[in-house]
Amino acid sequence: MSQMFLDKFKALVPKYLEDDWREEEDGIPADILNQMLDAHDFSIPLVLREFYLALGNCEDLMEAFHFFWDPDELEIEDGYLLFLEDEDEKFAWGFRVDQLEVPDPIVWRRNNSRGDWQSEEGTFSEYVFDMFEWVFEEDPN
Repeated sequence: MSQMFLDKFKALVPKYLEDDWREEEDGIPADILNQMLDAHDFSIPLVLREFYLALGNCEDLMEAFHFFWDPDELEIEDGYLLFLEDEDEKFAWGFRVDQLEVPDPIVWRRNNSRGDWQSEEGTFSEYVFDMFEWVFEEDPN
């Protein structure tokens, strides 16, 4: 299996946490991730798999501003695979289930009070890199 995003996700640890990336501390080893995902009757996009391999155990990034769901907590609702929520549970983010085979699918956001979905108009990798840049960006003033 090719690795399209793994190294870019690993690079977030030194970039934002000023520490070396370590597999056991920051990522979820492939054998453990496979066990966690085997409980589901769906597959996840390559980009999400590589995100967990790189950062699945890194609480400083998994819980930075929003909360990424652990691989064994993933679920499908309303035709979307949910993977992220805000701390107030006002919004959830997911992929359309008909796009799970796409390596880096478009991210959608659900307003939980209304139940409607809106495209974020960016792929998972774009969304994640933009989100972390925004979260960790220092105020220039």
